[in-house]
Amino acid sequence: MASAPSKLYADDVSLVVVLLDTNLFFWSSSSVSFSQFLSQVLAFLNAILTLNQLNQVVVIATGYNSCDYIFDSALDLNRGIENGRMPAMSSSLLQKLEKFLIKDEQLSKEEPEGRIKSSLFSGSLSMSLCYMQRVFRSGALHPHPRILCLQGSPDGPEQYVAIMNAIFSAQRSKVPIDSCYIGAQNSAFLQQASYITGGVHHKPQNLDGLFQYLMTIFATDLHSRSFIHLPKSVGVDFRASCFCHKNTIDMGYICSVCLSIFCKHQKKCSTCGSVFGQAQSEVASASDKKRKTPET
Repeated sequence: MASAPSKLYADDVSLVVVLLDTNLFFWSSSSVSFSQFLSQVLAFLNAILTLNQLNQVVVIATGYNSCDYIFDSALDLNRGIENGRMPAMSSSLLQKLEKFLIKDEQLSKEEPEGRIKSSLFSGSLSMSLCYMQRVFRSGALHPHPRILCLQGSPDGPEQYVAIMNAIFSAQRSKVPIDSCYIGAQNSAFLQQASYITGGVHHKPQNLDGLFQYLMTIFATDLHSRSFIHLPKSVGVDFRASCFCHKNTIDMGYICSVCLSIFCKHQKKCSTCGSVFGQAQSEVASASDKKRKTPET
């Protein structure tokens, strides 16, 4: 998905698309409640809009079974504070978020047991890229775009292909993907997304201070990042998921035609239909025999 030719605003004007993890299975077992997490995120969004009047914020809720837009500052004309209460953007976001959570919970009851309780990250990531392409083509000027993923649920191996396609589309469109993982274990998908697109990946140690992490690291515009020392990814997990069983693997077999990955040797590629010959297996077998045969 190539980026449309367009012109950018000033260096400090940003379009931030936030992917908000609302997975009910994750938040039911998290040490921090969803309401506490949301209050810190709302303060962060307000801060982004306050930094520059041309800044734009879009929030996409990422549920267990669905994803949807729940806020777009370009459509909300009342972003000021009303009577000293919560900003209008927060009340609008909360109303749409509540409807989304009810819908996603109903869809989750229909899912079979045994599936990994991951969020639909591939769907929300694709929606964010489609939104940005629409912005690129809508006018002569647009802000500097970036994506911020706030995720806590585990990776879904079955989404590997869709997520990687979205990551490479973001890379080609020059859209950095920042990621803030709030779960117990780190996310290989988010690490790869930030590394490939030139974004920032960070896993906060203390979620009670999440707002400070968000403001210190992820509120920085793209121009300022060139002279600010931000956390860098160390030891990125580049493991892939096999196309046959959707398992995360360290080593596997790759189709030379379509680059599909399999955890076991296949006679035929399930993706492109190419028939695998026995030459590779025979060479490997002969090589093993040669190693085992003592020299005379």
